[in-house]
Amino acid sequence: MSTITPHRPIPVAKPLVGAEEEKALLEVLRSGWLSQGPRVAQFEKEFASYVGAKEAVALSNCTTALHLGLVAAGVKPGDEVICPSLSFIATANCIIHAGACPVFVDIDPRTFNLDPARVEEAITPRTRAILVVHQIGLPAAIDELLEIGRRRGVPVVEDAACAIGAEYKGRRIGSPHTELACFSFHPRKILTTGEGGMITTGDSAAAARLRKLRQHAMGVSDLARHSSSKVVLETYDEVGYNYRMTDLQAAVGLVQLSRLDAMLERRRALAARYTERLADLEWLTPPAVPEGCLPNYQSYMVLFQPDAPVSRDEMMQGMLDRSIATRRGIMATHRERPYLPGEWDKVLPVTNQVTDSAMILPLYHEMTEEDQDWVVESLKEIARG
Repeated sequence: MSTITPHRPIPVAKPLVGAEEEKALLEVLRSGWLSQGPRVAQFEKEFASYVGAKEAVALSNCTTALHLGLVAAGVKPGDEVICPSLSFIATANCIIHAGACPVFVDIDPRTFNLDPARVEEAITPRTRAILVVHQIGLPAAIDELLEIGRRRGVPVVEDAACAIGAEYKGRRIGSPHTELACFSFHPRKILTTGEGGMITTGDSAAAARLRKLRQHAMGVSDLARHSSSKVVLETYDEVGYNYRMTDLQAAVGLVQLSRLDAMLERRRALAARYTERLADLEWLTPPAVPEGCLPNYQSYMVLFQPDAPVSRDEMMQGMLDRSIATRRGIMATHRERPYLPGEWDKVLPVTNQVTDSAMILPLYHEMTEEDQDWVVESLKEIARG
């Protein structure tokens, strides 16, 4: 018989939004400038300052940021881009959007990030970029990957969709460590604008090109045209994209950015508490934290060992029966229809093992200790049968 007291439903994630975001949105609505404009410019400036980057370029979402980032890095049709299969499918899709071919490489079993040794083995004369993902908010082995990239003449681009506020060797992700870092502001992320993305870079020329390409390659921005005292006729000298962020999104982002440190502190405290409360379960492995890395705990992902008393999927169903939402850890893109058939299973054993045995537990700013205790006790009771 269950010993657990019925509890309110627990979501796997929940954005922290409220009256300040409502006020910021109303101010933009009343301003008459809703599309990309002064709020976007302000958000770019403050985001760059927060992560320690010279430049930040706001975009409509992280997928468009990744696509534009690869284009800016020189990726062209027929090229190869190295990336993990263990990532949301957008990581590989953006490579296809650029006309290139994703080359999936296996991961480190402790961090779930790209294994540098496997990356080096996968480089060919067609390799034009290494797309590294900071999975679940844990920084990848950036120094090792950069050393490989520099030695082999291949730029490194960061898929930092989950990594806002995470740190690598004392510097925030996006500072930038590499040529470009791409962020997501989806509601599943810690900082949200509903939908939205950002690229940070230390290269002002690259930032100028990104800003041009995001707006149909228009030769002058809307903000510059509308603030000019003289008539400005725009020109277009290449094919660009409509990848713009709106001022509505940016207004929300500015409020979110102001409370980001508090959100990170809360997530790290909850993550530490999970690790402590689950320490007696030898069949369940908590997230690793390598030396020099400070994760943001975008997700708290645990790994079921082969001797676990229940399978990952049985646990997920048991939790759902108690109105506790969980998610499979991370998808394996090479198993999805657009990337079949292929021979990837032979070279991605760790990816396959992790995607079949990892589970994400609920974690969000407004989660109480009572909520968390109920998640942990439910997990333990399901395991006991």
